[in-house]
Amino acid sequence: MAMFEKIKNKAFADTQERFDTLVGRTTTIYGRLVLLDSVRIDGKVLGNIETAPGNKISVAIGPTGEVTGDITAHRVLVAGKVDGNIYAAERVEFHKDSLVNGDISYGSIAVEHGARLLGMIVQNKSAAQSANRALAAIQNAQTKS
Repeated sequence: MAMFEKIKNKAFADTQERFDTLVGRTTTIYGRLVLLDSVRIDGKVLGNIETAPGNKISVAIGPTGEVTGDITAHRVLVAGKVDGNIYAAERVEFHKDSLVNGDISYGSIAVEHGARLLGMIVQNKSAAQSANRALAAIQNAQTKS
């Protein structure tokens, strides 16, 4: 089992995600974004990006995308720049030229060679607890056989 997964180099081209909103590369948004659908950011956002807890919403920062603020979402994919903290309930992915200056809380993580992460990287409690429960179940099954 590999510690790091290989991420496709095509910056989200092959992903299963469907992005209902696109912030184009010539667009700059000043203020807090509260999302009800997944978004891909190729421009700039100066403010926090938030999703309702429990909603399976993805935030993707494209190669030209820049976010100055915190990102809270189910899934966060970064190919551009983030200056702020990332809270990904399920999964976070960092592509090869990504740059993150902030702390990262995640359920599962994928880091491509060349990504730059400057901050604390901490698995969130719910993911750690479910991983521990799965490990305990596997060990329990092995001792009974």
